[in-house]
Amino acid sequence: MNAWALPLADAQPAWSRALPAVVQAVGAPDFDTRVLQALDEAALGVGSWSVYQVWRDRLPQLHLSGSLGVADTTRDCFAAYRDAGLYRRDSSFDAVRPGHAAVLRMHADEAPSHDHRQAIYLRHGVLERLSVVQRGDDGAVFAVNVYRHAHQGRFGDGELAGFAQLAPVLLAGVQRHLALRQPTPDLRAALKARCAALTERELDVCERLLRGWSFDGIAADLGLSVATAKTYRARAFARLGLHFKSELFAAFLPGGDCPPQG
Repeated sequence: MNAWALPLADAQPAWSRALPAVVQAVGAPDFDTRVLQALDEAALGVGSWSVYQVWRDRLPQLHLSGSLGVADTTRDCFAAYRDAGLYRRDSSFDAVRPGHAAVLRMHADEAPSHDHRQAIYLRHGVLERLSVVQRGDDGAVFAVNVYRHAHQGRFGDGELAGFAQLAPVLLAGVQRHLALRQPTPDLRAALKARCAALTERELDVCERLLRGWSFDGIAADLGLSVATAKTYRARAFARLGLHFKSELFAAFLPGGDCPPQG
């Protein structure tokens, strides 16, 4: 028999410390927070991150975002990107060919337009962006972006190299996580069959409760406050004739057991 010891932490490159954490976080409701913390612990000096898609013929979609050590303005930034139509003039991903993936770096001064630079980078103190980007054959962009803020300075050469090494696993982990968290059609159909009056948001909240999500996770995923998510839960329970979460599980899950937490 042969045996090899796992590499000691101090013998590994700093960026590799994020690999186990990214893999372990896949499917967890707090995936966005755990990955951001892992990037920080891997000495990549990330202040915030976002994951979004951009298409040619419809509005872009924000999948994940968060900040560490700075005020979280990631959703405000994305709202400006979407609502002001900045995505239509965003040439920052043009270097990635359809059917390929690449790592890109952009300083605030290199933003694709004056409005883009003012509304996102300067207004929110964002200094620099690193991205691992995959472009589909139809031209759609899937981007995992990490940001440095003004007080952090620019990414150093070692951080750039580390991110480039980590990028394939980060991209795969994010895409796998998003695939796993897709709404479960059967649960949604069962809820709708029980009460056709349930609104889309009420269905969104109940479905995620049935999948074991916390209210913090539900609120972050749907872009709501925790209080608003709980309001949708209360309205849905009233329509369904339920009072407790245990009754929801009993009505819609095999055996009536609460699903395991991620």
